[in-house]
Amino acid sequence: MKHILKLPILLFLLAIPLLLTLSPCRAQDDIVLGMSAAFTGPSRGLGIELYRGSKAYFDKVNENGGIAGRKVVIKYYDDGYNPMPAIKNTIKLIEKDQALCLFNYVGTPTVTRVLPIIKHFNESGSIYMFFPFTGAQPQREYPYEHFVFNLRSSYQQETWGLVHKLYMAGRKKIAVLYQADAYGRSGWAGIRSALEEKGLTMAAEATYARGTAFKDSMKQQVEILKASDPDAIICVGAYAACAGFIRDARQSGVDVPICNLSFVGSENLLALLDSLNKKNGRDYTRGLINTQVVPSYENLTLPAVREYRETMDENPTLLPEGYGKNYIPLKYSFVSFEGFLNAKVMHAILKKMRLRQYYGNIYAAALSLRHLEIGIDKPISFGHGRHQGLNQVYFTTVSDGKFVPITNWERWKK
Repeated sequence: MKHILKLPILLFLLAIPLLLTLSPCRAQDDIVLGMSAAFTGPSRGLGIELYRGSKAYFDKVNENGGIAGRKVVIKYYDDGYNPMPAIKNTIKLIEKDQALCLFNYVGTPTVTRVLPIIKHFNESGSIYMFFPFTGAQPQREYPYEHFVFNLRSSYQQETWGLVHKLYMAGRKKIAVLYQADAYGRSGWAGIRSALEEKGLTMAAEATYARGTAFKDSMKQQVEILKASDPDAIICVGAYAACAGFIRDARQSGVDVPICNLSFVGSENLLALLDSLNKKNGRDYTRGLINTQVVPSYENLTLPAVREYRETMDENPTLLPEGYGKNYIPLKYSFVSFEGFLNAKVMHAILKKMRLRQYYGNIYAAALSLRHLEIGIDKPISFGHGRHQGLNQVYFTTVSDGKFVPITNWERWKK
């Protein structure tokens, strides 16, 4: 009889964790997504704009009841686009803030250094990174690919597409400027591989230090690349340094197409060059080609673009508290649009976690996403061995003061 009485008590004790999870009090706890990014320094526009896009989307989610009454909150820390602060921030997010996952990290040099930390914590628990703002390979390859879900295309895909387009336009002497770190080397490796596939080598290469500001001279790098008489130049860098390079290249008479990868931050780059246009009375934005990994936010035929623009119009500021002093938020940008789409897919995963078969398991919920429509005409799918949701690369150039899709490559023929 005693054993019979103990059975209901045992079942009740076993059910306590589930009851706590489902209790009205527990339901009001925030769902914390942990973000480490550059909110200060020469690359701060990347972290700020990525945050703004995601924050705008999650604010609407929270206004409509959140996830079963729980608000989605982005807990963010500044790393200045430097590895050591990113490592410290990650440990704090996991141990102190108990973030559900890592989200919206910015940059290859930071993410690559954080990957071993994620792997370490997975040995005693489970922590995953979702949708970092980098197309580098380490988080897409063994031994780290299991712990990271990417939404954007890789730098290998961006550089292959760019080299192919230039090659087909008759531009085969390609010089490369790259940031002297893991990001720069990742892009450099992609360009080299794409050129080798076509039986070519780099016409010339030059580097610059991460953290280089717009005001810093890039004349030495310009002279190195200019000496090779290139047909085109590809820059693998962030907006401040790349804008400085474009300034010095154009002023030295370099008149070939200058290309940038999506990470550069197109609108921040454009703002710096526009300031030169007004100051010097010449067009520094002519002849630019930028790759993108999300569609143009000018394409109003896409439902996600209309939703994004409406949401950003309703939230024109949304600067991360404590950061953004003297920073003018961009009305729309490829970076904030990417942040918006990151949040949209994250929202779908969080909702999946409410289903019985995936309850509380973010990894299983993410893997279960198949053909998710987010309004960009490209469905999102994940699965075992498939941790990248999109594979598209778009090409843009400047027209009437903004980056627009390239629809005709005849203009770029040599």
